[in-house]
Amino acid sequence: MSYFTDLALQCIDGEWRPGTGSWDIIDFNPYNGEKLASITVATVDEVDQAYRAAERAQRDWAATNPYARRLVFERAIRVIEDSEPQITEAIIAELGGTRLKAAFEIALVKEFFREAMQLSLHTQGEILPSAIDGKENRVYRSPLGVIGVISPFNYPFLLAVKSLAPALALGNAAVLKPHQSTPVCGGTLVAKVLEEAGLPPGLLNVIITDSAEIGDALIEHPVPKALSFTGSDRVGRHVATVAARNFKRVILQLGANSALIVLDDADIDYAVDAAVFSRYVNQGQLCMAANRIIVDRSVQAEFTEKFVARVRELKVGDPEDPATHIGPLINSRQAERVTAIVEQAIASGATPLLHGEAHGNVVSPSVLTGLPATSSLLREEIFGPVALIIGVDGEDEAVHVANDTPYGLGGAVHSGDIERGIEVARRIDTGMVHVNDSTVADEPIVPFGGEKHSGLGRLNGEQMVDAFTTTKWISIQRGRSAFPF
Repeated sequence: MSYFTDLALQCIDGEWRPGTGSWDIIDFNPYNGEKLASITVATVDEVDQAYRAAERAQRDWAATNPYARRLVFERAIRVIEDSEPQITEAIIAELGGTRLKAAFEIALVKEFFREAMQLSLHTQGEILPSAIDGKENRVYRSPLGVIGVISPFNYPFLLAVKSLAPALALGNAAVLKPHQSTPVCGGTLVAKVLEEAGLPPGLLNVIITDSAEIGDALIEHPVPKALSFTGSDRVGRHVATVAARNFKRVILQLGANSALIVLDDADIDYAVDAAVFSRYVNQGQLCMAANRIIVDRSVQAEFTEKFVARVRELKVGDPEDPATHIGPLINSRQAERVTAIVEQAIASGATPLLHGEAHGNVVSPSVLTGLPATSSLLREEIFGPVALIIGVDGEDEAVHVANDTPYGLGGAVHSGDIERGIEVARRIDTGMVHVNDSTVADEPIVPFGGEKHSGLGRLNGEQMVDAFTTTKWISIQRGRSAFPF
């Protein structure tokens, strides 16, 4: 089966069919420019068809025994394991992801399906006491209904499943719109896996389209009760505004400017390894990536020398090569943007310890230091293979610099004293901080999300029960109430 021919279609109400829009989305390999697929966009009418199909299918799914629902996710894991070589090649071709990145993404997808199996059984209600004699309070928990999911291009398979698997496990249906740069790995591949796993038709619909064709139809449609969006804070702000105007819940996983802090008592060699991975994994196209590496000046020279030496060793080029660490950025626009960021930073006074170059969409690593405190780059998300090393005097200044950004997703602190590292971590205004580790971490049972402009709400584990279900209070008077009139 060729994913880029067989899955280059819309998936609506259990049918695989072309869209009826007036133009095509062209799916390219970002490394060699090969055309992978041409997909005619879905229209507003097809968005409506997808949501209506999900609404119809959801009623029976919600009534299905949760033990039966969980079997779908168990089978989905086997489908992925049987197809892992083909899925790996699809991730390499469509994203330019390295083999290491593909293995990491696929492994986490399987873990999220395993967690979905558990969540299927977590729609528990409560019986609560009452101050009124003879009265019983019951709280029933039910699926919301239909969920809209909008996934990004950087980890499209994982970040679609991350919302979809728990939503479906809890008895909801869904409509998924993948990023137009990754329509297969972020969209139709997910639908195919679940179709082969026995998910009933119509429960998951995939719409491949663009706002230029459908406007806000995906967000404004009356059927979905909640929207899960992963992407930029600019688009996320718009999604939240439109959703609020239409009284819909939103979960937003947005941009970041995470910091990895190296204190004066850190294991420098280990901190270097963690920092190199945290900055350059997936070419830096990751919300959790360490944008800023904040180092105590007493160890800055040693850290910087070792860090630059390690970055020089990274192999840059063809993601098909198992030895490659850094492959292409997703498209030429991103490659040009990252190159311009480096040039602008140098022009404003930054010192390039490594000055990366672009060859097509492949941009080799840059390492910059000495940025002026007024540089906007210190407060923005880079989303590319560019590291910023910032010297500080002591942990108070390190915390101040780490917090001097509108974002607040993740971070890391390296210290020889674990309790000291924890205390510093607690002072950082982010949703997640990792002591003596990478900034890049995700586990299916741990709350995942950010503060400030990095998003709203949390994903993973029990957080998904609150996100994708609703409660109803039903009281029963077993005696007789006394009314004042």
